[in-house]
Amino acid sequence: MSFQITHKDKDTKARKGQLITDHGTIDTPVFMPVGTAGSVKAIHQKGLKEDVDAKIILGNTYHLYLRPGLEIIEKAGGLHKFIGWDRPMLTDSGGYQVYSLADRRKMTENGVVFQSHIDGSKHLFSPEAVMDIERTIGADFMMAFDECTPFPCDYQYAKKSMQMTHKWLERCIARFTATTDKYGYSQKLLPIVQGSVYKDLRQQSAEFIAMQNMEGNAIGGLSVGEPIEMMYEMTELVCSILPADKPRYLMGVGTPANILECIALGIDMFDCVMPTRNARNGMLFTKNGIMNMRNEKWKSDLSPLDEDGCSFVDNYYSKAYVRHLFISKEILGPMIATHHNLAFYVWLVGEARKKIAEGTFHDWKIEMVKKVSARVE
Repeated sequence: MSFQITHKDKDTKARKGQLITDHGTIDTPVFMPVGTAGSVKAIHQKGLKEDVDAKIILGNTYHLYLRPGLEIIEKAGGLHKFIGWDRPMLTDSGGYQVYSLADRRKMTENGVVFQSHIDGSKHLFSPEAVMDIERTIGADFMMAFDECTPFPCDYQYAKKSMQMTHKWLERCIARFTATTDKYGYSQKLLPIVQGSVYKDLRQQSAEFIAMQNMEGNAIGGLSVGEPIEMMYEMTELVCSILPADKPRYLMGVGTPANILECIALGIDMFDCVMPTRNARNGMLFTKNGIMNMRNEKWKSDLSPLDEDGCSFVDNYYSKAYVRHLFISKEILGPMIATHHNLAFYVWLVGEARKKIAEGTFHDWKIEMVKKVSARVE
């Protein structure tokens, strides 16, 4: 893997770059669709490649470990081959599930014992086990095992959690370096900065992660309910500490406006379930703002889903038709909306790259944040 910054914005910390992996080159900033269980919901892999042009997708270690299980994935030759995806892939380590499944787990310094949400069976995720699992899944980018703290979170808990995340990281690195790439292509380990919304903890964590000298770094534990200003403040602080020559990944963020603001702070990689989850509920993100496709307003509107005759999918679909599909509970409605939202997110970061290269990102970002945040009622 290699990462090269090709352009820097003169008025912000935004940068355009290229991240080269054995499965292909990724232009940054990049948005990564979330395929939790080996599938980006409501869209097939051909659509992801041809309509959306996603350069990289995510899988989740916790969910894939439970189902279909490592034996099947390994027999297939890794997750790429199992799901028919030949572009780069990243796996989340399961740290977010440590946060979200609090009623089903017991955490110790050794790791996390949790109950499967499928059948109630008990399992142990230790840093070593997670590294072995991610090796077997076969992602190009493997996330270190961490704990994602909730918000609000008191200072002492956040500090203890951060310290444990750091200890787990050391064990992750030891296991990672003691093992080899499994399927004939390079795999890389990315550590995760934690520390909740406390500046001193975020600074400590960012400095510790930077010292590990891995080939990329992530920021976790944000976009979990904290005020948006806090998210931006913590992101800016951490970006000022993490190495400028390594890609920076902000996990689980966010709205189109969030992504644009965080590009301006120096973030290179994003993922979020919002474009797919909201699509299934009839919410579309467009150049002119956010539309609820169930609204009566669209009943007779035969214009395309977005301006300039663009619906962000190959075929033409009107607002009236997509509303009809949702009101009729037709499966095609969520499918079209998912195609549209993912393609819009990928288009948005692509436009950001163009504006950074042109030297016009700052003014464009200000204008676009207002547009994409508006409600088109």
